[in-house]
Amino acid sequence: MQEEIHYAARCDAKVLITGESGAGKEVVARLIHASSIRNRSPLVTVNCAALSETLLETELFGHVRGSFTGAYRDRLGAFEQAHRGTVFMDEIGETSPRMQGLLLRFLETGEIQRVGSDQVQSRVDVRVIAATNRVLVDAVANKTFREDLYYRINVIHMRVPPLRERLEDIPLLLNFFLEQFARQYQVERPNLGDDAMQALCEHAWPGNVRELKNVVERLVVRARSGEIHRDDLPLEVLRTSTPAIVPPTPTTRAAADVLLERLINGGESFWSCVYTPFMSRDLTRDDLRTIVRKGLERTSGNYKVMVELFNMPADDYKRFLGFLRKYQCHMPFQQFRSAASSRDGTKAGQPPQSGRMAASA
Repeated sequence: MQEEIHYAARCDAKVLITGESGAGKEVVARLIHASSIRNRSPLVTVNCAALSETLLETELFGHVRGSFTGAYRDRLGAFEQAHRGTVFMDEIGETSPRMQGLLLRFLETGEIQRVGSDQVQSRVDVRVIAATNRVLVDAVANKTFREDLYYRINVIHMRVPPLRERLEDIPLLLNFFLEQFARQYQVERPNLGDDAMQALCEHAWPGNVRELKNVVERLVVRARSGEIHRDDLPLEVLRTSTPAIVPPTPTTRAAADVLLERLINGGESFWSCVYTPFMSRDLTRDDLRTIVRKGLERTSGNYKVMVELFNMPADDYKRFLGFLRKYQCHMPFQQFRSAASSRDGTKAGQPPQSGRMAASA
């Protein structure tokens, strides 16, 4: 991988980085930029999966004053901000067909036309590095990703292997993150006992490097002595006693089921269990929509009850709905109430029978 990074840094070609979520694609992009001749100019990162089409267009191309409500001044987009530098487009496979067309035009011309403007504002010199955890070849075959855009961004293709395929990197990563978090929290760096090191090396790491980093941070924060042993490790690590084979790309349904279990039976808050990984690009909008749908099925379409079900304070109701609407994950409640009525034997549009009437029926 180091040789590939060096090769990509020596040229100015576009790069497509693929690999599972959390495998370290953004780290590779940062290393390419840092080793290239563009390293004195900005590296701007844009998460395509966390933004709606309208917000993503503004984020990339900017907007002019008055182009929409709240646009009180002109705003530079990521491409203009990164002039002579690099733009890292994470999860480019989540973009809409219209956005793919806009990206293709920009990659061909380098011209910036801000949202709300009828003319080209500028022409920029930007290197684009894109990343995705999807198989774009399949998306091209299914007509969900433009073939011409795929070949435009896939000049240099780099695959970041999942952590379970490079177990030899685990001790190095553990030592690196132990040093990093010890400095961050200004505590003495704890040492890993042999039993803890063995358990960590045997864990499957379905969350890849990001999961390992989070585990190390937790260990550093909670360290009570100068050495960490097996009993100090999180339960999800201890449950994996031997290397497991994990599917390369877990389905949205499987991911949603795991998170729903943590919300309902584990008592975790929606904000820590779902919101945080969504904002850090561990979850896609499809994942979030699936979780919301499952919650509505359990609450018969009642969002207020779902707030309680997902372990949020009642005061978070408006914040929760605002978050869902912002990322286009809010769903009409009527279909879920109709489904619940059908299960109860109640016809849509009619009030349910009283207990006495139901008993006599």
